[in-house]
Amino acid sequence: MRKAMGFLAGALCGALVGAVAGLLLAPYAGTELRGQIKSQVDSLVEKGQQAAAAKRAELESQLEAFKQGQPVTLEAPPEL
Repeated sequence: MRKAMGFLAGALCGALVGAVAGLLLAPYAGTELRGQIKSQVDSLVEKGQQAAAAKRAELESQLEAFKQGQPVTLEAPPEL
């Protein structure tokens, strides 16, 4: 468990350093870069909300089936 936490902390620090370096070395002006980052973040947030809504609907339907005594099958999450 300690090794995993150390790895996660290192990965997070590395991602932060990479993000800062990317911002400092970016070939775009600050306002243009912020606009691009904002649009990408908004897009990712929207995709996340859509995925969460779809998963919620799936889980609610499985819950209703379970309440009615129907067998429920669990699927492994898709590989990324």
